[in-house]
Amino acid sequence: MFTSYDTPISIDETFEEAAEKNNIAYRSFSNLNGVENGYYIISGVFSNSKNLAKAVKKLKKKGFENAGSISNEANGLNYIYLEYFPYGLEAVDACVSKMEGKYDKDMWILEVENSVAIGEGNSNTSLEKSATTNIDEFEDSEVLSGEKRTIHENVNKTKLIQRADHYFDKMWYAEAAELYEQALSKGDKYYSKEIIQKAADAYYFNTNMEKAYEWYNVLYENYGKEMSTDNIFKYSHSLKGTGKYARSKRLMRLYNRKIKEGDENTASRDLLANGNEVVLDNILGSGADYEIKNLAINTKYSDFSPMFMDSTQVVYASAKDSSIFSNRRYKWNDQPYLDLYVAKMNAESEDLRDAVKFSKKINTKYHEAAVTFSPDNKTMYFTRNNYGKKLKRDKKGVSHLKIYRSTKVGEEWSVAEEVPFNSDNYSTGHPALSPDGKQLYFVSDMPGSLGKTDLFVVDVLEDGSFSEPRNLGKEINTEHREMFPYFNGDKLFFSSDGHTGLGGLDVYESVYDEELGFQEVKNLGKPINSNKDDFSYIVNDENQQGYFASNREGGKGDDDIYSFKRLTLEEIPANENAIAGVVTELSSGDLMPQALVQLLDENGIKLKEMITEDDGSFVFEDLDGSTKYTLKTVKDQYVDNELEIATLDNEKVEVDVALKRLEEMIALEDGIKKIKTEMIYFDFDKSYIRPDAAKELNKLVSVMKEYPGMVIKIESHTDSRGSRAYNEYLSDNRAKSTRDYIISQGIDPERIESATGYGESRLINQCDGTVRCTEEEHLLNRRSEFIIVKM
Repeated sequence: MFTSYDTPISIDETFEEAAEKNNIAYRSFSNLNGVENGYYIISGVFSNSKNLAKAVKKLKKKGFENAGSISNEANGLNYIYLEYFPYGLEAVDACVSKMEGKYDKDMWILEVENSVAIGEGNSNTSLEKSATTNIDEFEDSEVLSGEKRTIHENVNKTKLIQRADHYFDKMWYAEAAELYEQALSKGDKYYSKEIIQKAADAYYFNTNMEKAYEWYNVLYENYGKEMSTDNIFKYSHSLKGTGKYARSKRLMRLYNRKIKEGDENTASRDLLANGNEVVLDNILGSGADYEIKNLAINTKYSDFSPMFMDSTQVVYASAKDSSIFSNRRYKWNDQPYLDLYVAKMNAESEDLRDAVKFSKKINTKYHEAAVTFSPDNKTMYFTRNNYGKKLKRDKKGVSHLKIYRSTKVGEEWSVAEEVPFNSDNYSTGHPALSPDGKQLYFVSDMPGSLGKTDLFVVDVLEDGSFSEPRNLGKEINTEHREMFPYFNGDKLFFSSDGHTGLGGLDVYESVYDEELGFQEVKNLGKPINSNKDDFSYIVNDENQQGYFASNREGGKGDDDIYSFKRLTLEEIPANENAIAGVVTELSSGDLMPQALVQLLDENGIKLKEMITEDDGSFVFEDLDGSTKYTLKTVKDQYVDNELEIATLDNEKVEVDVALKRLEEMIALEDGIKKIKTEMIYFDFDKSYIRPDAAKELNKLVSVMKEYPGMVIKIESHTDSRGSRAYNEYLSDNRAKSTRDYIISQGIDPERIESATGYGESRLINQCDGTVRCTEEEHLLNRRSEFIIVKM
C-alpha cells in the first residue's frame, strides 16, 4: 500500500546458507550461563578478562553502543561482540554491510542457543550493565485471554521491546509485531498502554486484523472511552475486519461523539452516528451484481495496482520473487520488493496471462508500483522510492515515495525523472491521469493534507509542466487514508478507510460535476468490497469490466488481483455449486443424525457448519466453483473425520462420510491391547510432529479422553538402515516428541507411563540389512505403537 519503503536487511535463506554464501565464519555455543539466545557479531577473543572492559569501552567510543562481552566457562575464553541480533539473517546482513561501513576489520558470528530465552537474559555478563543492555527477567504468567488485564503506565523496557520499538519507528511492522508478541506473551508485568498500542498498530498496518483486534480489545477493556479517536477508529476497523459489524457500529458511535465533542449540538452528533449506521446497513445489504475472479497471474506474494496500458495489456505491480534481487525483503510486510509487470488480457475470460517484467529502464532494485499512461501511450507516471544513485532518506531515516515520469522513445522508455511537486520530506504516489491526460490525480501526505494521506490533483500543462497541487477537499478526503485514485472522466474511484465501509480499505466512487465538483461519496458495496483491504480499482466503461486488488480470504497470496464484470439481470447465473452427502457409521452402515459437519477452507478456517438431518444428510450451498474445501465431521464417541473435496462449476458434489467408533481404535495384537492409528510419519532424519501426524495423534487423544482411566506407553521403531546407535537415538527422540504432543493436547503426563525408542531392535520382517527389501517393506518397520497399560 501507500507507505514509506525502507532498505531491506534480511535474506530469503536460512542463516547457515546466507553465512556460507557470503563467506562469513560462524560457530555455535550452547548452555551459556546468563547469555541470551541469538547471534553476536564477534570482533575479538581474549584468553583472560584483564583487558575486556578496556576493549569494550574503546568500541563504545567508536559508536558501537551495544558492544559487550560473553564468557564461555567451558573453554575459558571471552568473546567481544559489536552488536547482538535475535535473528541470524539480520546478523549476516550486518556483516555483509561491515556494520554499515563502521567496521573494516575481521568479524564473525557466534550463535548462542539453548541458553537464556530472547528477552530474558543479559549477554553483557562481564561488564557493568548500561541502561540499553539491562534486562529484567519476565515473570511467568498466563498467555493473554479475554479477561481484563492490568496495564501499567510505565514499565522497564527490555532489550527485546527496545528492538521492537526500533523496528516500529522504521515502519518494519512485520518484524515489530513479532517481537511485541514475544514480549507480551510472557505476561502482564510488561504490559503498558504504549507497548500494547504499538503491538495493535503493527498488526493493523500489516493488515492482520485478527491480532490487531486482540490487542485493541485489551486497550478498550482497560481504557474504554478514554481511548484516543485514532485508537477507537482502528479498533472499529479491526472489528469489521473480523466480521463483528454490530460491535463495530457501537464503537463508531463513540468515535463520532469524540470527533464532534466540540459541537454542542447533540442532535447533530446523533444524526452523524445514525447516518453512518444506515450507510453500513445498506452496504451490508447490497446485492451481488458483479462476477469476480481471482486471476491466474497471482502469486503467494503481493500483486496489485493494475492499470490499462492499452486495449490488450495491463501493467501491474508484483512482489513475486523472480529477480536477481530475490533475497531482498521490504520490512513493512516482509515481502520482496515490488516491480512492474505487463500481462495480456483475455477478452472472454477477463484473465491476465503471459506476464513479463516491464522495461529495465523503469524497474530498479527497490519499489516500483502504481503506473498510469497518457492517452497517446507515450508518457507514463509511476511510483518509486526516493531513489537516485542510492536510497535517499529524511531526518528520521525514512525513504519517502515519489512520482516519476518517463517518455517513450521508439520502442523503449527513457530514464525516469521525478516530477517537481515531489519532496524528500513527504511522499507522493499512486498517479492516475484523466482520460484526456490534462489532470494528474495522486496521493500524498504533504503539508495541507486533511488526513494521513489525501487525494490531490495537478493540471498537466501543454509544455509538460504542472500547476500547483490542489487538495480534493473534505467531500473526498477524511482524517484517515484516501488512496489509489482512478478517474474515468465522469467518476472518481478511490480507496479509503475513513468513509463508512466494511473494514480495511474499501472502494468508493464520486460523480464529477463540472460546476459543483465531486459529489457525495458512495461505497461500491459487496462483492467488490470485503472486510479486508480492497483497492486499486479500474474499469473499462464500454463493457463494465475491470480489475481491483484485495487481501480477502481465499486468495493466493498477500494481495491478489481480481477481475470483475458488471452483470445484467439476464447474465446473473444461479449458483449451483454445492457439497452434499450422508453421514453413516462405518461398521454398521446406520444413518447418523445430529452429527456436526463443518466446511473448512484450504487454510483450515471454518466457513460454515450444520447438524445432519434425521436421515444423516447435509448440504452446503452457494459455494465457490472449482475450489478445494475440507469437510470435518464430529460426533461424541466417534473419531473425527476429515475429508478433502473440491467443488465443480455449477454442480452438486455428492460425498459419503463414515464415522468410526473410538472403541474400534482399540485392538488386541498377540495378547497386547493397543491403540491403532494410521502410520505416524516423520520427515527423514527428523523428530518433530508433522501436521499429518498431528491429525492421527489427535484421534489417539480422543480415545484417551473417552477413557479417562487409560494409561499408555509409547514405543517408536526405525528400519535397519543407518547405524544401530543412531537409530536408537532418533527413535527415542521421536517417541518423546510424540509424548510431548499428546500432553500438549490436555492429557495428564502421568497417563503416559513411558516413551521409548527401540531403534531397529524390534523389526517385524526380515529386513535386517542381510537381504534386499523394498521401500514398502522398510516402511513397515518405521512405526510408532501405543500400548495400553491400563484401562
